Amino acid sequence: MSIEALIAFNLVLLAALASPGAAMLYTVKKTVSAGRRAGVMTGMGLGTAAACWTLAAFLGLESVFALFPWAYGALKAGGALYLIWIAVQTWRHARAPLNDAPTPSARSFAGGLLVNFGNPKSMLFAAAVILVVFPKDLSAEQIAFVVLNHLVLEWLFYGVLATALSAPAARAGYLRLKPIFDRIAASLLGAFGLRLLLER
Repeated sequence: MSIEALIAFNLVLLAALASPGAAMLYTVKKTVSAGRRAGVMTGMGLGTAAACWTLAAFLGLESVFALFPWAYGALKAGGALYLIWIAVQTWRHARAPLNDAPTPSARSFAGGLLVNFGNPKSMLFAAAVILVVFPKDLSAEQIAFVVLNHLVLEWLFYGVLATALSAPAARAGYLRLKPIFDRIAASLLGAFGLRLLLER
């Protein structure tokens, strides 16, 4: 495994992380509404699930899904319904004042974990990138290193994002526009969920 391959893998991951999607939107919503700690823990949950999908790709789980498409479909449907549930709750409470009680860290972590575990497309994406970037004969130690690298990269990305979004100016702006922002977020999360549910 060359350093060039690892750099290429990381660049692709960063591009994927920075692109608007359900994970990014969910992190933004959690951070501006519940604060930096909630945003960081949400990102840690998202990153942990994403790294697990990368490990699954190395282990060939996409072949299992090809043999048992109902398992892939069930997992994808569960993730889609979870996103839609978040969207409905966000829309319903768009005009409600923020609850100043801190969100439990375990709850924020679990929320991020569920969002990415419910998107098996992450594993297919990782499998495609791995196939292009890395040789086929990686050792167990090299695979573990790539997965750990993925985990650390995701945690760093979401940590920086949560820190930036939890600044007083960002939170004040969110509070001023909470009903509008929450309904936009709800619409987008619902759209992501529907797309995940309906696409083949």
